[in-house]
Amino acid sequence: MRIDHQKAWELLGSMDRILLLTHRLPDGDALGSVFALYLVLKALGKQVRCVTDRIPASLKAAEIPCEEPEFAPDHVVTVDVGDRKLLGEELDALYGGRVELSIDHHGTNTDFARYSLVDPAAAAACEVLFDMLRGANFPLTPAIAGELYIGIATDTGCFRYGNTTAKTMRAAADLMEYGVDTAYLNTEIFETKTRAFTAFERMAMNALQTHFDGKCALMLITREMYEKSGLDESDDKAINALPRQIEGVYVGITVKEKQDGKGFRVSMRSKEPVSAAAICASLGGGGHRLAAGCELTGTKEEVVAALLAAAKTEIDRAL
Repeated sequence: MRIDHQKAWELLGSMDRILLLTHRLPDGDALGSVFALYLVLKALGKQVRCVTDRIPASLKAAEIPCEEPEFAPDHVVTVDVGDRKLLGEELDALYGGRVELSIDHHGTNTDFARYSLVDPAAAAACEVLFDMLRGANFPLTPAIAGELYIGIATDTGCFRYGNTTAKTMRAAADLMEYGVDTAYLNTEIFETKTRAFTAFERMAMNALQTHFDGKCALMLITREMYEKSGLDESDDKAINALPRQIEGVYVGITVKEKQDGKGFRVSMRSKEPVSAAAICASLGGGGHRLAAGCELTGTKEEVVAALLAAAKTEIDRAL
């Protein structure tokens, strides 16, 4: 059932012994929203713990010390999760069918939770959270405001992506009023690369190919690239935006070989009027209009061929 901000706040207020979850391989919005909500619930005197996948080196600024009390959760809440399968097999098996509240901004949210607070017009789950907290007149601390800023800034590409609205900018400005050190966070998250990522990026760009008169760029990331560079898979997020940045490219596709060798994860970015969501939906995935993803099985050749065929269909339709 879809609910509004007030109902979600009331629901959280009625809960205790709460487990907070977000998607595997978390990005800045996932971490910002789960840690912000953790701090809010702690301030309300709730018993709460959160479970996250490994935090990328580029997002260590988002990490906070979380108590890990031992209790069997009475309530499960997810943030920035549009589909329970994004929790990962283990957490989905344990808790996917028990999620009471989902706070999200993906228009493709599958309503897997009993209650869903979903605002597709919001740039980030953290923007949805901020709207809820502001409506409840909850007194933000600098720590909570910082987490919310991280989520909004990362999901908008530091306010460069098309999902950045005037409302989003006002939210970021309001968060700055709480003492968020935006210069520090922006430098740490957007302007600092590890040496491992630099080596990884070099190999990935060497593997990039363009198609359809330069309208599509595809980059195939192999396990060998991770091994040679020493980059952990959780630290590879920044690579996804690179193919779209090339002049004339309308669809940028990053294909990553899974760690177990069983299939590929696909991240796709597009420019108007081409829809990445439409391409990924045709392959069983989903996401936002200009930023989407899917998972495919098969050989490298089969996966690339399927992606290029789907991309061509959408490019021909849109251009």
